[in-house]
Amino acid sequence: MRGNLEVTTNIMVFTFKGQLDAFSEKQFKTFVTNNLKNDLPFIIDLTKIDFLDSSGLGALVQTAKECKKSKLGFSVVGNSRVAQTIKLVRLGDFLNLKSNLEDALNYLKN
Repeated sequence: MRGNLEVTTNIMVFTFKGQLDAFSEKQFKTFVTNNLKNDLPFIIDLTKIDFLDSSGLGALVQTAKECKKSKLGFSVVGNSRVAQTIKLVRLGDFLNLKSNLEDALNYLKN
């Protein structure tokens, strides 16, 4: 898995490519946590993720819990496969799942 970070209009966008699973969830968590120092709202873009398993979902849930505790705005964007996995375990609302980057940006601006 590879991660990238962009900051646009005071919103950080984390983009990930590859697989978010038991082998990469620690790397994912470290990358996100290390870049959340400035309290900007952020988007986790998973549109280029090929595979998401329960460990990956766990990392997303843990990140969401930390954000809710510190009242930090966030959203998750996923391709159809990722979105289907998230919805299957009924985490769409909890993770503020949006179908595209534009919807996620609008969600965080409001």
